[in-house]
Amino acid sequence: MILLLLHHGNSLVPVKMVQLGEPATLKCDIPMEIRSKVYWYRQSVGDTLKLIVTLYRDTEPVYASPFLKSRFSAKNANNFSKLTILETIKEDEGIYHCGTTAWRDLEWSGTYLLVKGNTERTSNYIVVQQPIESNPLRPGDTATLQCSVLSDSENKTCPGVNNVFWFRAGSNKSHPNIIYTDGNRTDQCEKRSDHQDRCVYRFSKNVSSSDAGTYYCAVATCGEILLGNGTTVELERTTQLVFNQMAILISCLAISVIGNVFLICRQSICKKSKGYESAVTEVQTDNLFQSTEADINYAALNFSERKTRGRRKREFTETSVYS
Repeated sequence: MILLLLHHGNSLVPVKMVQLGEPATLKCDIPMEIRSKVYWYRQSVGDTLKLIVTLYRDTEPVYASPFLKSRFSAKNANNFSKLTILETIKEDEGIYHCGTTAWRDLEWSGTYLLVKGNTERTSNYIVVQQPIESNPLRPGDTATLQCSVLSDSENKTCPGVNNVFWFRAGSNKSHPNIIYTDGNRTDQCEKRSDHQDRCVYRFSKNVSSSDAGTYYCAVATCGEILLGNGTTVELERTTQLVFNQMAILISCLAISVIGNVFLICRQSICKKSKGYESAVTEVQTDNLFQSTEADINYAALNFSERKTRGRRKREFTETSVYS
């Protein structure tokens, strides 16, 4: 019965978990063209649909008995309807259906509300999940999840088999928790000497890069839903991610090398430019000096010095001055 409720046709029902006593908000999308009337229902385990509230356009919500306005709050927004339970109790657990009508068409969507911390209903049952031995896994590996249900054989309140389903709480909190109802599961029950029955349920799945998260085993029996402690599935970092990181690192190194080469070349060019300017200045100085020397004219001047008069032959000393 539980699996049928949680698995409508080919669609999977999202699960919302809330701690006992905390508020819970449920939402459903409303197309713009069918916002005339919205109904919220609750369906508890083994029970029929019960109307909670009806929302009409531009009017106050109408709550049905026994759902009190003091515990519930409902409103419509632009493209969704919202139902809030102000303080959850154990009886609030179940599937909440959102129905919208436009003309003669009726649209439905559902969310399973799982109330955690409800210890009163698990006194005769214990659900234990074993960790995966080969964690972390690689994409393409097979993950086998194991869930054990322990029950007191002397205090069983009802006969019958357990209905088991699995769902995953992804690492991205914005995504809803998805229930897995894969039929590839096996179970084995045995009676132990300490008056305790033990049933083992296994679920196998080929993991992909998006399957990391915590997987929960939920067991429906005797009108109760028992939740396991969860099994974490970790995935190794994929080769593509490592390749991308290496590509980024190599690109950064290449940019750094190119920048260094550019700076070195620039410094070398600057040094050569300074040397060339110095050589040009020196050549210009030499040319200027040579040009100055070329402009100098030389003239010879002769000065005669007369000696003392006497009989001796006059002698002259010649002095040449150049300018």
